[in-house]
Amino acid sequence: MVLGGTQIAFGGLLAARMGWLSIAENERYKLLAESNRVQLMLIPPRRGWIVDRHGKPMALNRPDFRVDLIPDQLHDKERVLAALQRLLALPDDEMDRVREDLERAAGYQPVPVAENLPYERYAAVSLRQPELPGVAPAQGYSRFYPDGAAVAHLTGYVGAASAKDYERERNPLLITPGFKVGKDGLEKVLERPLRGAPGARRAEVTARGKLVRELDTRPDTSGKTVRLTVDAGLQSYLARRMGTASGSGTVIDCATGDILAMVSMPAYDPNSFSDGISHAEWDMLSASDHLPLMNKTLQGLYPPGSTVKPMNALALLDAGVRADERVLCTGRYRLGRGYFHCHKRGGHGALDMAGAIMQSCDIYFYTMVRRIGIDRLAAMMRRLGLGAEFALPVASQRYGTVPDSAWKRRKYDAEWTIADTVNASIGQGYILANPLQLAVMAARLASGRALAPRLLAHRPVETPSLGIDPEHFAIVRAAMSGVVNGGGTGASARMQVPGVLLAGKTGTAQVRRITMAERRRGVLSDYATPFRLRDHSLFVGFAPAHAPRYACSVVLEHSGHIVTAAPIARDALTWLFDAKRAETTLAVLEKGWGGDIPTRMQAEADAWRAARDGAAAAPVAERPR
Repeated sequence: MVLGGTQIAFGGLLAARMGWLSIAENERYKLLAESNRVQLMLIPPRRGWIVDRHGKPMALNRPDFRVDLIPDQLHDKERVLAALQRLLALPDDEMDRVREDLERAAGYQPVPVAENLPYERYAAVSLRQPELPGVAPAQGYSRFYPDGAAVAHLTGYVGAASAKDYERERNPLLITPGFKVGKDGLEKVLERPLRGAPGARRAEVTARGKLVRELDTRPDTSGKTVRLTVDAGLQSYLARRMGTASGSGTVIDCATGDILAMVSMPAYDPNSFSDGISHAEWDMLSASDHLPLMNKTLQGLYPPGSTVKPMNALALLDAGVRADERVLCTGRYRLGRGYFHCHKRGGHGALDMAGAIMQSCDIYFYTMVRRIGIDRLAAMMRRLGLGAEFALPVASQRYGTVPDSAWKRRKYDAEWTIADTVNASIGQGYILANPLQLAVMAARLASGRALAPRLLAHRPVETPSLGIDPEHFAIVRAAMSGVVNGGGTGASARMQVPGVLLAGKTGTAQVRRITMAERRRGVLSDYATPFRLRDHSLFVGFAPAHAPRYACSVVLEHSGHIVTAAPIARDALTWLFDAKRAETTLAVLEKGWGGDIPTRMQAEADAWRAARDGAAAAPVAERPR
């Protein structure tokens, strides 16, 4: 009876369990069985294009063949890597990058090996896939930037999602081979609209994962196209026109605030980053003292130098200083026991406001700005855009410093001094601005309105007046025209387009104290001065001078008096009025520089590798005992 009862109890339990599994849990196990039989593979969406104001693509997609590695499935790593290097003809630098990526990657994160492969190499890997576990050849789309380095800091680049990206989103799309996310610039900030929605492919497979047949496919949805205010032709031209200099250039439409070009040079090639940059190329970019990885337009901060003098003249007029009042410039200005110097050692003589702007006389502004004080000057700087944060789709901006007496008390717990005011009157001392702010300053001087820069093309918004007397603007604009066209310091910026005059202001910003001995020698910032100790060269301007339409700023880092910013600004604005004339000028210059941007970048990379390999091969001297 005991044995029979036990058997009946066990039988009842088994029957109940079988009923539970077959009825209550039917749907669950049916889905599990289906997932063993059917494999769902996500199809990465095609990324939305980035186009310029005319619809010309600045970032697009093109079909490609690629090979990835899946770390979880990779066995006998060195054998597989050696086979891939042979099949794909990869250099050692690329293999070093792949090994480093494998060390950092999570098991689920695909590691790119090569992209944009010729079909023959892709086919060679595909045929040998059964003997190369962990290798995942695929067909898809890769990001391509037609203008390369010219748009690098504007568009940014894409790359494989990191482990942190996946942990944050838990989106299986991020670990799909071939899928990439924005890593910098507009690609990063506009990731959501550019990404699109993935498709999916269902396939029947065996228990070992072998494909039996394709079942059905859901197509992907492409990301949205983003239209910019930028003119791709001008963007490319300005980047090329920067030549071998380190710096930035910005051009703004004075009617709308549209940013027509925003260039930072030297730069990297975003196609290299999107394809998977090599260890050697990364080392070369990181080691450069010209900082090609930094967006100088938004993140570079510089003393604006004499480019602030037209703005300071507005502050003087607003405070009641007459434009015809003269100041005698003797070449130096005494303050206490010390002296502040003018750039012209012998002095300019007696100058009124227009003459002081045209000749960039420091003594005039030392004298006049001291009368009105720093607080009035700082208020005008803020009205014209210095220290401002602009609502742009960018990852980061540095806003600089517009100092006044309250700022110094907060920052240093000290009172503002007359010497501080004298320094600020010529754009030195505590004042710092980024190049975009200087372009906005020029655009507001040209338009008289509180223009806000914009990068995304949409309906223009009304911009209010700055509330400054139009006669004051007329005085300053006429003086700025004289800087270029009336015997002022900016004669090299004179336009070569008939009937078009450019108005502007030159500037030189010191990065160190210049000794009296150097002043006597007249060698302030030449080839003999180390790069980091040379002055910055700046220029702001607008054209046409009588009816401004375009404004610009150009800042050259540590160029001293060797290369100046004014001719670059001139040629950029010339392109907008007569592109053929501007291109002719540039063609001659590029021959002297050693070719266009890709040619010079390749030559630089080759020289860097040769120097590195030569240093590595050099014998190490034996240390003395």
